[in-house]
Amino acid sequence: MAADTLASDSQPREGQIAALLRRSERLQLGLLLFPGLFWLVTFFALPLVVVVLYSFATNGPGGRIEWTFTLNNYRTLFTESLYVNAYWRSIWAGVWTTLICLALGYPLAYSIVRRPPRWRTVLLFLILIPFWTNFLVRTYAWMLILSNNGIINSAIQSLGLPRVALYPSEGAVLIGLIYGSLPFMVLPIYASLARFDFTLMEAAADLGADQVRAFLRVMLPLTMPGVAAGSVLVFIPTVGQFVVSDLLGGAKVDYLGNLLQRLFTRSNPPNWPLGSAMAIVFMIVLTVAIIIYFRVTTEEDR
Repeated sequence: MAADTLASDSQPREGQIAALLRRSERLQLGLLLFPGLFWLVTFFALPLVVVVLYSFATNGPGGRIEWTFTLNNYRTLFTESLYVNAYWRSIWAGVWTTLICLALGYPLAYSIVRRPPRWRTVLLFLILIPFWTNFLVRTYAWMLILSNNGIINSAIQSLGLPRVALYPSEGAVLIGLIYGSLPFMVLPIYASLARFDFTLMEAAADLGADQVRAFLRVMLPLTMPGVAAGSVLVFIPTVGQFVVSDLLGGAKVDYLGNLLQRLFTRSNPPNWPLGSAMAIVFMIVLTVAIIIYFRVTTEEDR
């Protein structure tokens, strides 16, 4: 009887101890997650909620916000050609910049990986050197290079050819975007190629595959994570930029970033509700595009 009594008393105590341990683990987990959750809620979730609320508000006289629920801001974005064209123009600029950076960045990353280790460090250092200078200063440098009296037109005139109108133009904007985004494509691809086993290419060649087929069937799928990461790092900032298009485009062509800047700061009066709606639609479009892209790449990898 005494043994049964001791056994019955020990079971509740063991349950209480186990419950206390679980509470302690949950408390520790909560303390570990609190800094990250606080940061995300304070600097991401709350500003996003504010932008969403502003997008359904009404722009009153003098740019004053009137908290009257309306869908006119979203209706304006899909009906007025100014905003529709800006969306398409920005997306196409992002697509072209990403494709050209991929076409230039993949061979560049491959050539760096195939060099001896000491030369890899030097070449990566050369790629990172432009980041030592402010991006605005580098954009101004391209304005001087592409101007009518710049280096390129001076070289063309020295050959007896007429000047070429390079700046301001959409071509100049594309050049500036590619120049600023290329390192963000090279570095992720380099990281993937550095982990790639090049003996697989030799095995593919032994099995009868030529270089093109071996690249498409072996190297490219195994380095696709780097390609995907580089594409995202290039595409997202490119679509929303406004400095390059404002300076190299001469503020003659409206991109999405330029319209957002104008609605929030330059318009008289400013139109924060319309700018918030444009930002929300822009974020949704980018999110859908990125989800589709990653699903396609993962299905191909399988």
